[in-house]
Amino acid sequence: MNNSMLLLVLALLVLLVAVGGKRGLSIFMSLILNSLVLMISVILMAGGFSPVWVAAVAGLLILAATIFLTNSDINVAGPAFVSAIIVMLGLLVLVLVVVIHSHAAGFGAEDSEDLEGMELLIGVRFQQIMIAASLLSTLGAIAEAAIAVAAGINELDVERDHAGIVRMGREIIGTAINTLFFGFFGGFAGLFIWFSQLKYPLWEVFNNKIFVAELLTVLFSVVAVVLTVPVTTWVVGRRARAGRAQKG
Repeated sequence: MNNSMLLLVLALLVLLVAVGGKRGLSIFMSLILNSLVLMISVILMAGGFSPVWVAAVAGLLILAATIFLTNSDINVAGPAFVSAIIVMLGLLVLVLVVVIHSHAAGFGAEDSEDLEGMELLIGVRFQQIMIAASLLSTLGAIAEAAIAVAAGINELDVERDHAGIVRMGREIIGTAINTLFFGFFGGFAGLFIWFSQLKYPLWEVFNNKIFVAELLTVLFSVVAVVLTVPVTTWVVGRRARAGRAQKG
């Protein structure tokens, strides 16, 4: 780790503790744990384990660390975790189908200079790596949306304030989609400039492997956020009804 990166990590820790106190420290610990899980996942994939299964297990661990370490209210964290698992498993099926039929896995022509002299026969199918990467990249959006919805609904009456819940869900979806879009554009501004300067026709851009792979990742995250809102609402509502039934 170079000095600049170490300085940024320390600055992040100080700011989290200064602003969030013990909660900020818990958030920092969740980042450390998630980083370790991701590093171990990469080692296991490189060691011959199925990338899809490794990503699924790692996803459960990452969701647990993200949700339970960043939120101490079990009435929020519990339903958020359950709904996040449901969405992740459903999204895994969608990712499998789309990635297999998109033929976007692997490297594009623009990667040729960087790959010269490298060995591509690494013993792992690039299609499975793309499936794993696509799934793991959606976890942050899923966890964030699940916590936001669960926390918001706990402040409302699930049975009576339906309009308020719908309005809240729409606002969360709108904010998340904008965040994902601008993150995608900012991360790949260089690629867009490449396309523009080399006068790529529009059809070639939309058939470019690099562009399609990254766009699919963003779309998976958008779908995950959209699914998380109704699933979390259903989980929280079902939990609230079960609680009232037990008291009655």
